[in-house]
Amino acid sequence: MSTSRAIKTASSLRLVTRLLILLLAALLALPAQAERIRELANFAGVRDNVLVGYGLVVGLDGTGDQTMQAPFTGQSLINMLSQLGITVPPGTNMQLRNVAAVMVTADLPPFSRPGQRLDVNVSSVGNARSLRGGTLLMTPLKGADSDTYAIAQGNLVVAGAGAEAGGSSVQINQQAGGRIAGGAMVEREVPVDLGANGGLLELELKEADFGTAQRVVSAINSEFGRPVAAARNGRVIALDGPANDNSRVNFMARVENIRVTPTEAPARVVFNSRTGSVVMNSAVTLHRAAVAHGNLSIVIDTRFGVSQPAPFSEGATVVIPDSDIEIQQQDAYLRVVEGADLVDVVNALNALGATPDDLMAILEALKAAGSLRADLEVL
Repeated sequence: MSTSRAIKTASSLRLVTRLLILLLAALLALPAQAERIRELANFAGVRDNVLVGYGLVVGLDGTGDQTMQAPFTGQSLINMLSQLGITVPPGTNMQLRNVAAVMVTADLPPFSRPGQRLDVNVSSVGNARSLRGGTLLMTPLKGADSDTYAIAQGNLVVAGAGAEAGGSSVQINQQAGGRIAGGAMVEREVPVDLGANGGLLELELKEADFGTAQRVVSAINSEFGRPVAAARNGRVIALDGPANDNSRVNFMARVENIRVTPTEAPARVVFNSRTGSVVMNSAVTLHRAAVAHGNLSIVIDTRFGVSQPAPFSEGATVVIPDSDIEIQQQDAYLRVVEGADLVDVVNALNALGATPDDLMAILEALKAAGSLRADLEVL
């Protein structure tokens, strides 16, 4: 009864999987729709800047770094105490269990001003078991130029939880990292000088494409009724914007809200070798080809027997392994596959009954044979 139920469940899962694939194929096969330029491109210079800092988290409940394995934690604490006027005698062996060394990261948005708050991520760099309940002490956050742009401090929020007793332990999610909402304050701004060259602006497409660049230029010039945009290459578009700051902001907002239909992306199949995922876009086509694919499996079954010596023979009891090796190969027949659009390609590949790992090998062979019209990308 349980075997029959398992077979029905597996059959239902396969049916649901195929229905989801067909639904995804149908969605991908829809014609491209117009998008706002703000989804397709960014203005040059308007970007985030990454910040990083090294600090200490205190107040842990015995789950901090073990200073014998992480000596830098003790050194950092001694340096901090000396700045506060406290001198630790040389050679003092501080057994710290409530302190952890951490790295603090944050993103500094464009046009940030002093006094603005930022969210920060805190990650342990030592062997602390958990940062739950800890407090991050004042930590300077520096940019790529080694200048300090923000100061972080506050109480951590850790999503993970764990417990241990009697040699057993349980853990949910990650405990060696946390987050502080609004935990950093901006101390210095990054200058962004838009339109410094007589109001000239640059619009950078997120994906380089000559066809999309041409459509963006045409849409912008049509919106303003005069030639204000010119493509420099497949990614960068030059804009002749106003010299006045307020007029420039209105100009950029108007440009960002113009709708453009991007050109269709090139045919591409993406493999994720770590998860076994196979994803293809709607431009993939499959010319007529014949495919045969079979699985070879080797099963090794080992049983252990005991050889017992005769009484008073002064022999020793030994364990004798008995191994059976069986090689199984599934029958494989040539099957014709062909597809002019994504739905046909999915149906043709599903008819082979291959697993995702087998599908990677089949698609690579179809590409080598010249049947698969798509670029292969392995993540």
